[in-house]
Amino acid sequence: MQTPDWVAQGQPHIWLPYAQMKTATPPLPVARSRGSRLELADGRELIDGVASWWTACHGYNHPHIAQAVRAQLDAMPHVMFGGLTHEPALTLARRLAGLLGPGLDRVFYTDSGSVAVEVAMKMAVQFWLNQGERGRSRFLAFRGGYHGDTFGTMAVCDPDEGMHSLFRGMLAEHDIVDLPRSDEAMAQLDAFLETRGPQLAGILVEPLVQGAGGMLLHDPDVLRRLRRLADRHGLLLIFDEIFTGFGRTGTMFAFEQAGVKPDIITLSKALTGGTLPLAATVASNRVFDGFWSDDPAHALMHGPTFMGNALACAAANASLDLFETEPRLDQARAISAALAAGLAPCRELDWVRDVRVLGAIGVVELDGIHDREALKRRLVEAGVWVRPFGNVVYLTPALTIGAEELDILMRAVVGVLRAQRP
Repeated sequence: MQTPDWVAQGQPHIWLPYAQMKTATPPLPVARSRGSRLELADGRELIDGVASWWTACHGYNHPHIAQAVRAQLDAMPHVMFGGLTHEPALTLARRLAGLLGPGLDRVFYTDSGSVAVEVAMKMAVQFWLNQGERGRSRFLAFRGGYHGDTFGTMAVCDPDEGMHSLFRGMLAEHDIVDLPRSDEAMAQLDAFLETRGPQLAGILVEPLVQGAGGMLLHDPDVLRRLRRLADRHGLLLIFDEIFTGFGRTGTMFAFEQAGVKPDIITLSKALTGGTLPLAATVASNRVFDGFWSDDPAHALMHGPTFMGNALACAAANASLDLFETEPRLDQARAISAALAAGLAPCRELDWVRDVRVLGAIGVVELDGIHDREALKRRLVEAGVWVRPFGNVVYLTPALTIGAEELDILMRAVVGVLRAQRP
């Protein structure tokens, strides 16, 4: 098939994400999606191994979500959330609070994960300001962490390994430390917080998996340690579940595996099943009550224009329907077992540092990638869409992916890495 005119005509005017435009390989034009497959404009078909940055948890074009969006479009695509509300947003808030369980009760909508984290940080700082504590403006975050690309979230990402070091002099200063993985590390962090605690608004962490910072895993006990530290030093604990939420780690939310809850949680990515932009920052009643006042200055002064978009909320409600009616968590666990077996041969390669799996996340960590664009091209030639970053090649497929498609993905990764050192 001939490449359509819209590619040649539009390409000179687009600015791509995370790409040096002078040297980057042109993006692959996609004409259609279905299930776990992408049909390119030139007629080729690829199996998607990353579910569009982990969002398409039910695969592409699930008919139940599509029908819900069509029906909502006919009724009302959007109204402002300032002074108005609507059924999809309120129903979704009730359902999210029910899924998260007692202690996470108030839902604030935004449009993206980065902004959801910004709102969580803003909530935490103002929570203390509303109580007359003006010195709590910093956060404790962790090396290997990634929380977004906005100025507020860049400041709580890993300052050395992340992509934001260029802006270091412009970013707010926070305390970035190692995750407390041992009793000794816990004691050291405890001592650090004895001094620093009064300047902190909260602790921010990605539970179980530090995603875009390198797909780094940690034990649930780390979260239990952080909950104890937060309680001991009177800090708010924020879990960033934008990557890990909605079945990706094998449970609906990663924090469930630790048996502890945060004071604030952020959600996005798979919230709408990968169909429309939507994010949520969900707070405890304790946090919400810190804003409950007759003083207008105590209100949370934040309100994205498309906050609580009706189409996106309808898609999210339909996505939650599928988690209730279809065996997503069982599918995630089956994918986990398949990834553990299918990626294991990579351990035999001299240039592989580690192979790790958690839920529907499979990671092959290399000692380096010399030419990432060439590696992506070889994977495309093998019939799969996989987007390596840093020194990792990872798979985060749709939870609905078929066994045969998953096998093709894994064999492609193993075969490409085995054939040539990246």
